[in-house]
Amino acid sequence: MHCTEAGKPLIKFTHCKKSIYSFSVPRRCPLCQQEVGSAKLEEAPVSISNPFTDGHQEKCSFLLRPTQGTFLREYDGKSDLHVGITNTNGVVYNYNQCGVQRDQAGWEQSLSVPLVQPNMFGLRDQWDRYLEDFSATGAWLPHRYDEDYHNCYSYTLSFINCILTTEGKEQLDKNEFTEKYVIPRTRLASKYIILYRAIEKHGFYAVDHPDQGASPPSEVLCAEGCV
Repeated sequence: MHCTEAGKPLIKFTHCKKSIYSFSVPRRCPLCQQEVGSAKLEEAPVSISNPFTDGHQEKCSFLLRPTQGTFLREYDGKSDLHVGITNTNGVVYNYNQCGVQRDQAGWEQSLSVPLVQPNMFGLRDQWDRYLEDFSATGAWLPHRYDEDYHNCYSYTLSFINCILTTEGKEQLDKNEFTEKYVIPRTRLASKYIILYRAIEKHGFYAVDHPDQGASPPSEVLCAEGCV
């Protein structure tokens, strides 16, 4: 994962009865200017998990990213999003007005939903063939594209439902898939983006420590779950 794409790592440490978030632990507290350091284990710095991943390192996954720019830089919460499916080599299959694309770059900062559980060896072995055969059908020709009704989301969800049918599982409608797998990740991403940009602007972000009766920003952890 390239640092320029993924952003700087976030750190949380405790000082002045505050939870302080920054890109690194400073020598002195930005609030009181006293040296930072504590023998207490609960006050030790901890890393905040980055919800974004290099999509080209993800196998057999559903990916989500802004259509233009990246989450950390340009995304404003209202921008259009683009989605795709990775094969076992990290190539991202996605559908747009030019038809099915097979991107080997451009998805370095994505939200990911794993679609194949680790023990599903048979499905993983057939994944690339299923994805290529599905993408070659006439449904995904360029002239069929419609921004509202036959788009990248239609493509990815249709493929996911084909796999579910092959595995003898119930299909998912758009609302169900979005509510269960997409929205939890975008919510975590939004919190992380707000925190990241605040640190970029001010150098740190501080809130009352939980022991003081206030809740800090969400400890941003990637949501778990496979389809």
